[in-house]
Formats: sequence, structure tokens, C-alpha cells
Amino acid sequence: MLLEKDHSQLPLTKQCKLLEIPRSTAYYQAVISEEDLMLMHKIDEVFTKRPFYGKRRMSVTLKNLGHNIGVKRTCTLMRRMGLIPFYPKPRTSITNAEHKIYPYLLRNVQVKNSNHVWSADITYIRLAQGFVYLVAVMDWFSRYVISWKLSLTLEKYFCMEALGEALKVNVPDVFNSDQGCQFTSHEFINILKEKDIQISMDGKGRCLDNIFVERLWRSVKYEEVYLKNYSSPLEAQQGLKEYFDFYNYERPHQSLNNTPPANTYFKQ
Repeated sequence: MLLEKDHSQLPLTKQCKLLEIPRSTAYYQAVISEEDLMLMHKIDEVFTKRPFYGKRRMSVTLKNLGHNIGVKRTCTLMRRMGLIPFYPKPRTSITNAEHKIYPYLLRNVQVKNSNHVWSADITYIRLAQGFVYLVAVMDWFSRYVISWKLSLTLEKYFCMEALGEALKVNVPDVFNSDQGCQFTSHEFINILKEKDIQISMDGKGRCLDNIFVERLWRSVKYEEVYLKNYSSPLEAQQGLKEYFDFYNYERPHQSLNNTPPANTYFKQ
């Protein structure tokens, strides 16, 4: 599973070390039928365009596209993807009733500088024969992606790793996320508390509370993922690394006077 001609002589262990992913990821095999995988990829495309669709609207949309699928099966696949169908937004992670939910602190707040507000979210990344999950930590003011991680599962640890890497760069005043168990876990919350960071969480079913990350996912998928059709997690890791470097340091943003996020983030 070699990714570049220049690396043709590198052992797989060395390639994984260079890409900063566990070796087990390189041997990833998706245990899922071809039909379900095709439907999940289609759900991903529809959800990226319409992040407020729940299981019923998604099922109707798939039927209109020629796929014979009922609401129950649609719900099952969305859950497997991490898209839990709470109206109006299928949530990307599952809540835990034992975890404390923090209020949303950013309504009507003007973000005027970098590291005032960071936010994090998780999305589904399709592969040719499977899928992985992507978490990213973004600075709201500059749209700069401070850190990101891929995972084969929705466990909390890859989110904690992404947060840890981001905190090596700087510390925000406020950290915003959804109410998923990855972000409400005691371990994740304790990292934020140790740095005296204010904790903010999206209102249930309010996709606009984290709108900047929602826009990021659309850019990532239409400008990178859907164009590449990654064959493996290793290929996804490499492709996304190249994309986020481009996104941060080259891609112009209209809201930033057509300059890339890094120009704004590191200016202050």
C-alpha cells in the first residue's frame, strides 16, 4: 500500500510513522456490503449539501434518486456513519446522558481576534472500500485549521489527540463543540478545564451554532475527498494533509479579503 514513488522502498511501518497513524490503520478492511457502502456514500453526498436532513427526508431523497431504501435502513446506515438523525441536524456523534452538557455561549458574540473561539467537529470520510472519521479543530476568527486527526472508530481518543495537538499551538478563550460523547467525556472536558478554557456546546439540533466547521466540511469534501476517491486510510491521510496545507496557507477566503487563513491567524 505504497503512496508515492519516492517511498517505494520504505517498509509499511516507516510509512505509517511518517504519516503519524497507527500501523493497524494501514491494514484496514471494511466489513460492509458493497450496496450498503454505496448507499452510505450517497447519504454522505446528500448530507453534505443538506446537513439538516433527518432519516425520513434522507430516505425520500434516496428513493427519488432511484435507490430502494426505507426509513429504518436509512436510519441504521446514518447511525453507522455517525449521523444520528435528530431534527433538524443529524448529529455526527452520540450523546451520553451521564455527561454534563454545557450551554452555548456564542449567541450574538462578536469574535474579533484569533484564539478567541475554537470549535471542533467530526465528519465521515468515504474510501473506495470503506470509510474513516475526521475530526478538526478550527479557529473561528481566521478559519485556520489548527489540528486534525483520522480514526477508524468514533471513540473519544482521536478527538483528545487533536485537541492536545491544537493546544501546543495556542490556547483559546472559548472552545465550542456539539454534544457528542467524544466532546462531553470527562477526559476531554478535563483537558479544557486544566487550561481554564470556557466550554460552549451547540444547542441540540442547531446546525448553525457551528456553521464555520460545517462550511469547512463542504470545502473538504467537494474540493478534495469527492475528487480523489481514496483507496485506503493511508491515502486519505496523505491527501487530507496536502489539502489542509493548501486550505490554511494558499486557499483564498472571501471573508478574509481573499487571503488564506494562516495570514490572519498568525498576524495577531
